[in-house]
Amino acid sequence: MTTGTTSTTTTTTTLRAEGFSCPSCVAKIEKQVGRLAGVESVRVHFASSRIEVVHDPAVVGVDALVAAVAKAGYAARPAAY
Repeated sequence: MTTGTTSTTTTTTTLRAEGFSCPSCVAKIEKQVGRLAGVESVRVHFASSRIEVVHDPAVVGVDALVAAVAKAGYAARPAAY
């Protein structure tokens, strides 16, 4: 349970990732995406190739999240589900 109030509204964006083949890739992606302003948390699910990002859409958009994954060396796209 979170206490206090916050003025920001966050959303969770799920990306499908391609090209990572080892658990160490997870940390690389989480670090790169986590550096973006407006990102609250990043969780990479290695087995399902999903990246879940909790972020403030007014600060950082989906395109920037995909670009951060690309900067880490992997392909990603917004999940259709």
